[in-house]
Amino acid sequence: MHDAVTGIVLAGGLGRRMGGVDKGLQLLRGQTMVAHVLARLAPQVNALIINANQNADAYAALGAPYEARVVPDLIGGYAGPLAGLQAGLAAARTPLVMTVPCDSPFLPLDLVNRLRVALNAHLAQVAVARTGDQPHPVFALVRADVRDNLEAFLAGGGRKIDAWYAALAVVEVPFDDEAEAFENINTREELREFEGRKQLGSDHD
Repeated sequence: MHDAVTGIVLAGGLGRRMGGVDKGLQLLRGQTMVAHVLARLAPQVNALIINANQNADAYAALGAPYEARVVPDLIGGYAGPLAGLQAGLAAARTPLVMTVPCDSPFLPLDLVNRLRVALNAHLAQVAVARTGDQPHPVFALVRADVRDNLEAFLAGGGRKIDAWYAALAVVEVPFDDEAEAFENINTREELREFEGRKQLGSDHD
């Protein structure tokens, strides 16, 4: 399909702000954070990839119900979300890929569709979610043919996602009606806070 999408869950970081643990495998309401993300993203895409640089077996088991593949970064040094996108693009077989972080368990259930509509309407290369004045660059729908551009950017030492976007045709898509869906969990304190909420992502289920 010309608009088929591979979802890429970015779980390749070191979790420094959470004490160096693998964030995607931390439990929230009895499930790992990546399990929450996979459950919300899977119905929106045609295939799934988990980008992880450690605990590959654990991620493979969590992704198995969705036939998700686990791929590590192709470059060393835990180089950030662009390295995860690069690895996902190398493994994907669809013309579009959708990146989401492993620590945002409430992501919108209409995320891919709204970004795809804007991507096509604006003939853009990348569609990024935005709430208010704040873009969320790791929530991005990307045309797979930007891979060569990304490879060159990374080969030149580039790592910052907004610096890479600056050279591309990008459309930002407002999600002010679902702003809470982009909340992410970076610390143990935030994990405890969300654990204590009466309903998890109830506004978006």
